[in-house]
Amino acid sequence: MEKETYGYDPASRIADEFICDREIRDTMEYAAAHRNDRALADRIIRKASECRGLSHREAAVLMECSEPDLLGRMFTLAREIKRKFYGNRIVMFAPLYLSDWCVNGCVYCPYHAENRHIPRKRLTQEEIRREVIALQDMGHKRIAIESGEDPVHNPIEYILESIGTIYGTRHRNGAIRRVNVNIAATTVENYSRLKDAGIGTYILFQETYDRERYEILHPYGPKKDYRWHTEAMDRAMEGGIDDVGIGVLFGLDTWRYDMTGLLMHAEHLEARFGVGPHTISVPRICPADDIDTGNFPDAVPDDIFCRIVAVLRLAVPYTGMIISTRETEAVRAKVLELGISQISGGSRTSVGGYAECRDTGTASSATAKDDDGNGKPAGGETAGSTAQFDISDKRSLDEVVGWLLDNGHIPSFCTACYREGRTGDRFMSLVKTGKIADCCQPNALMTLMEYLQDYASPETRAKGLAAIGQGLGNIRSGKVRELTGHRLAEIEAGRRDFRF
Repeated sequence: MEKETYGYDPASRIADEFICDREIRDTMEYAAAHRNDRALADRIIRKASECRGLSHREAAVLMECSEPDLLGRMFTLAREIKRKFYGNRIVMFAPLYLSDWCVNGCVYCPYHAENRHIPRKRLTQEEIRREVIALQDMGHKRIAIESGEDPVHNPIEYILESIGTIYGTRHRNGAIRRVNVNIAATTVENYSRLKDAGIGTYILFQETYDRERYEILHPYGPKKDYRWHTEAMDRAMEGGIDDVGIGVLFGLDTWRYDMTGLLMHAEHLEARFGVGPHTISVPRICPADDIDTGNFPDAVPDDIFCRIVAVLRLAVPYTGMIISTRETEAVRAKVLELGISQISGGSRTSVGGYAECRDTGTASSATAKDDDGNGKPAGGETAGSTAQFDISDKRSLDEVVGWLLDNGHIPSFCTACYREGRTGDRFMSLVKTGKIADCCQPNALMTLMEYLQDYASPETRAKGLAAIGQGLGNIRSGKVRELTGHRLAEIEAGRRDFRF
């Protein structure tokens, strides 16, 4: 049977038209043919400096460029754009795995239905409360819930009930203020129900945009349907969710194909809905139970990975970028400068991993406070048999926060934009005009102060107080600076949850 062909149309509702294979391959050929075109690369870099973004084809040219001086300019510009729109703030989050039951056959994921090694588990609502308390006692305010796709074990009703449990769990000064959701593609009706449940961002990774490769990697299960999966963000936005997060798992196919597809997806959302993705995630394939990275010859080396982050920052300057604990401390340090604006800390990728770690006391050196206010270890993965992937950065949240402060960053636990209705095009308009900094900087300082008062080790607290003192002086508005200082004092006195 002859393969269907489609024309490229970024505003189309059809996946094969806004992610057009022929356009991607033409783009790859064009970029390869112009890899030594210094004049073209120079024009593209100068365009990127205007902070209006780049097309997928322009980004592809920069990815092929190998001239050291041009690469240096790209990296320097990526740093400047990152600082312009996000300052030195890094948003903190943690994943929360609810269930590893799954009916799909994804060959790169240990949750695939034929894996007989991994224990299958779904958290009860009481177990979710225990996980949330453990996360709160680390200091987290923002989480992303994860679940395998299984209509029997993990129906939408279970997800909705779990969201209610998470928001409803309070422990001392702890509260999860934003729940992002990373679950399988679903219907417009179900996305509306998620919106009504108060979720922040709906996240779904495409894995790979190459349809032929996608269908090989997903031999059976609902996820095998390429169009259903690729068009999920359209249904989510039709269901009222205006903050969506996209991404690929780099290494499943060539980075050239998936980088282009990723930017085409962002262009499609902009063309169809007037607002691009709220976030872009850049995970790489890594080892896991019965998954050997040697089976994936397109795995991305560190130098290319850093270039991907830098070029994405040039291409989508307003979009948040996320990196997880899949990456090592050294790699995370590099890409934080080049464009990453959100990272996880103290993560567990197993079902029930946070409470189990807390209960067993297996940990790294940093501490959180137990029910009596005493130091308690807060690290280490003890439920590894249900882990979706191996963690490279095994430090506790407190260690990550201290490390960020050492490197001149402000760890932010802010969720204010979501709670104040600054989402979708309202959020993007504030980012594009630079006005978002008037909210983000004070909110970052105030949420950091909460963390320092309630959860930080003495060493991290000292670093954080010094950073807050410096950061307060950097707030542009005198009125906002004065009010922020007053609220910081109130937080030290015991009050919580201020926001601009």
